This record gives sequence, C-alpha cells and structure tokens, in this order.
Amino acid sequence: MGRVMLTAVLAVCALVAAVLPGAAQGKDQQELSVVTSYPPSFFEPFRKAFEVENPGIRTTIIQRNTASASRFILEKRGTSADIFWASSPDSFELLKQKGELSKIAARPTGAPEKVFGYPVNDPEGYYLGFALSGYGIVYNASYLAQNKLPVPGNWQDLLKPVYSGHIGITSPSRSGTTHLIIEALLQTYGWEKGWAMLSQLGGNLSTVTARSFGVAAGVAQRRFGIGITIDFLAKAPDFASGDNIFVLPPDSVYVPASIAILSRARNKQAAEGFVDFLLSPKGQALLLDPAIGRIPLAAHLPAAAGSDGESAGLFKSKAFDPRLSAERYGLINLIFDDYIVRRRATLVRLWKRLAQLEALDSQPDRASTLARARRLLGTAPLSANEAEALDRSLKAALPRGMARSPEQMQIARDLRNTIEHNLAMVENLLLTASPPRDDIGLNRYPR
Repeated sequence: MGRVMLTAVLAVCALVAAVLPGAAQGKDQQELSVVTSYPPSFFEPFRKAFEVENPGIRTTIIQRNTASASRFILEKRGTSADIFWASSPDSFELLKQKGELSKIAARPTGAPEKVFGYPVNDPEGYYLGFALSGYGIVYNASYLAQNKLPVPGNWQDLLKPVYSGHIGITSPSRSGTTHLIIEALLQTYGWEKGWAMLSQLGGNLSTVTARSFGVAAGVAQRRFGIGITIDFLAKAPDFASGDNIFVLPPDSVYVPASIAILSRARNKQAAEGFVDFLLSPKGQALLLDPAIGRIPLAAHLPAAAGSDGESAGLFKSKAFDPRLSAERYGLINLIFDDYIVRRRATLVRLWKRLAQLEALDSQPDRASTLARARRLLGTAPLSANEAEALDRSLKAALPRGMARSPEQMQIARDLRNTIEHNLAMVENLLLTASPPRDDIGLNRYPR
C-alpha cells in the first residue's frame, strides 16, 4: 500500500513539474530587479528576449518616471534593485555622486567615444550608453490646421506669440527628460538668456503635465497641439496615437540613453548579463523595432549613430556638462516650478499683453517702457553669480518627504518674493504703456 501511495505522489510531482516548469526549478532561478523610466512598450521586448536567452533568470521591472526612480534608489536602501535604466544623464550623475552606482566595464559595440560631442559612456566608468535619444517636438497636424498654426521648425519657433496657449510640457521636477532639455538650454544660451527664453515659453504654455508621457498623450488627444518630449515617448503606443508627428529640429538635443548597475545590487552577475545582452547584436537590433524606435550605437546596424567630431543642436556652442546639471538639479527644478509652473497663467497673460502693445504704433516712451517690461519679464529670480555662489547642499536635489533646512526654506521664500516683485513691476509697466482707452484691459497682478 505504501508503495502505491509513493508511486502516486511521484506521479503528481512529475505532472506539476511538467505543467509548471518554474515550480521544479524555482529555488535555482535568479532574480533580477530593474528600475527604469521606460514604458512597457519599450522594456517588455527586452525583458522577454533576455529571459529566453537566460531561462534561469526572472526579471522584475520597477517602472517610475526618472525623478521618482532616482528617489526610489536614493531612499529605498533596503531594496534589492540591481539596475538603473533611463535616458536622463544628469540622473546617472546624481546617483554616481551619491555612491549609488558600481563601476562597470565598457562593452565593444563599435560606437565612437563621442556622439555629437557627447561621451557615449561615463568617462569615470559608472554607466554605459546603449542607444541615442533625440529630444524634439511632437505635434498634431490636424490640430495645427484647425487653429491655423504653422508647423514649428525649431526651439526658437516655440517662443513666438502665435503659439500662445498651444504648447504642453512636463515640469523638470517630475521628468528627467524635461530637466535635460531645460539644462541643455541654460548651458547653451547662458543663465540669463536661457531663463528669458523659458519665461517666453511659459507664456505659450497650455498646460504642464504631471508625467512625461502626458505630453504625447495630450497632443494625441488634441488637448493642445504641440509638445516638447523625447523620441520614444512621442510615438509610444502606451501614450500616443498614429496622429502624432515627431520631429527632430536642426537644433535638437541628442544624448546617449544609459544603463548602470547599482552599488547595492544583490545579483551583480545577472545584472552584468543584462548589460551584455542590451549591448549585444541582438539587444541592439531590438532598438530598431518601431514600437521602441531608438537609434542603436552598434556600428554594424544601418541606423547606428555616427560622429563627425562636432557637437550638434543645443550642444553646438559647448559640450553638455552632466556634472554641473546634477550639482544644481534641485535649484533648477525649484526655480522652474515657482517661476514657470505656478505662474503659468500670469506669464501667459503678461506675454500676450506685451505682444499686443508692441504691435501698436510705436512711440518712443511706450517703446522704452515695453523694452523694460520685456527684460524684467524674462529676468531669472537669481542671477548667474548668485546661483553659482550658493552652497552645493542648497542646490542639490532634495528627496521627497525630507524636510527642508531653514536655509533651503529661506532661499525658496527669497525666490518667490523676487518673482512676485518682478511680475508686479511688469504689470505696472504694461498699464503705463497701455493706450488711454484700452478695450483689452489688465487684471491686477495678485499679491
């Protein structure tokens, strides 16, 4: 009887093992945890292909936007995350400075050391580029036609008054993608001119979305006609539609998307294997999938990135400095949120009014007043010298939930007061320059 029972038990175990292979080898299966800002349409093909080639590894994806992913790594010190995989180079720099990344050996792909003047891999060896990202403009052609708007050709076009109320963007404090664009603009054009351009852009905004993918989704849904985003989000089926058209302007931003192994990784062997696969011929070829739509770095592929030794786009005048970007990450986000996001409605109204008054017959006194208003409307609440002189601890990213120090709270108050003062002065200047009988009128700036 015992022999019959034993035979039956063994038969059941064999059946379970046949139906559920993982049940028989679950103890031997390795776990790999990847923190990424990419959407499912991007990471799923890589996860599935990697697991086919490595059946002993089960990959778990922790999907966050870039800012949230960075905080997740910085704050969750007890987690078993192994890899950080994203597009924003300053996030990698931030994590590197905080000691969250391990050194990683470069893989041979045939890519040049620099693409458009930007290093493909971290020169200090903490993260590797695996694809080239293009930052540009997404638009809805039918929306533009309905509103009689021209197709924007470059970043400067987005500052024109004709686009007032038609542009969407994400806050850099919520999106590493947007933060890179803001930082690239500031580094290329300089602190003062860069913030003046951002103020003008703020005057044309329809909305500031809560997440990066909200830009492409908003354009697809025709809530606004134009968005500033990255190539794969503009066309990702998760967020966009076939009506979206993405363009890389002549002055576009190109940087490598990267991958890194975390210093607290519990399964570094599997993590190294994932990096190997991503930079292998099979992994690089996956980038050409229309659902992924990235530019591979592997030299053997026809769409691989080339390099003419020159910088391109917003990096034309000088190379992008990710270390500087990481150092002042928190300050840039603080200024943008208070100056552009929270004052968006006021900026829209004041820039629109300024354009209306500048279109009137020019009078010397009026022209002088309006020129002063324009300068003040585009003045950052902190000068370049003041920003540079701040202690690093006051400029760095502040993890969510962490209380601000008295010094940080004072800086936030000073910035807010300066912004309110400058906008109130602009309000008065525009009132002064308005004709005696003004049918348009202005609402007083709320104090």
